[in-house]
Amino acid sequence: MPQGEGPFPVVALIHGGCWTVQFGGITQMRDMATALARQGIAVWNIEYRCHDQPGGGYPGMYQDVAQALDLLRTLATPHHLDLARVVLVGHSAGGHLAQWAAARARLPRSSPLFVSDPLPVPAVISLGGLADLRNEAALIACSCERDTAQLAGHPSAARPDVFLDTSPAELLPCGVRTVLIHGEFDTISPLRAGEDYARRAQAAGDAAEVIILPGGSHYDEVSAGSPCWPIVRGQIRAALGMDP
Repeated sequence: MPQGEGPFPVVALIHGGCWTVQFGGITQMRDMATALARQGIAVWNIEYRCHDQPGGGYPGMYQDVAQALDLLRTLATPHHLDLARVVLVGHSAGGHLAQWAAARARLPRSSPLFVSDPLPVPAVISLGGLADLRNEAALIACSCERDTAQLAGHPSAARPDVFLDTSPAELLPCGVRTVLIHGEFDTISPLRAGEDYARRAQAAGDAAEVIILPGGSHYDEVSAGSPCWPIVRGQIRAALGMDP
């Protein structure tokens, strides 16, 4: 929480780490969370069960993110949160989950992930996100050594297409503005991935743009000590209606 009386705009952070427990979970985002709180922004740093944890993968991983986001309604009054000013920010695998969470209103009613009244968010910022599970399966396998079945589950008679409720690209248009930020030298989620997603979102009628971090790597995208941080911070503040 920032200092002051509020009401405070809110950033919901979703960490990356290739959907696995191996890379530290929410601790990856504490540097960014502290920097944003000093800007007068309340930060909700979300943890979730990864594919290699009990109950993780599909559907538990998604349910954790969704429930954490919707819990902001309960937290809003005691913590003086302004839920009219919320932005989702996810890094890498967390970019996938952030973009998915922003699009939950488009989930099919048949999905176990469906809820009737998800918390609406006007914007999502994906930092080196890996969001298109179907079309980027080869990139995800190369960058993260993950099979999409670990992330989306296995087909069944009741659920023949596992991407329809797990891949944000299948939930377009979702009516949410998407900003895709990629480091110039990001080899885990290269600029091309963001550009391809933006074209698909724009073709569906959604607002989407791609921003390049000059000289940036995959990890500069989430480091408040990076020369790239002013660009990332400026986009977050702009999404909250704050002066960049």
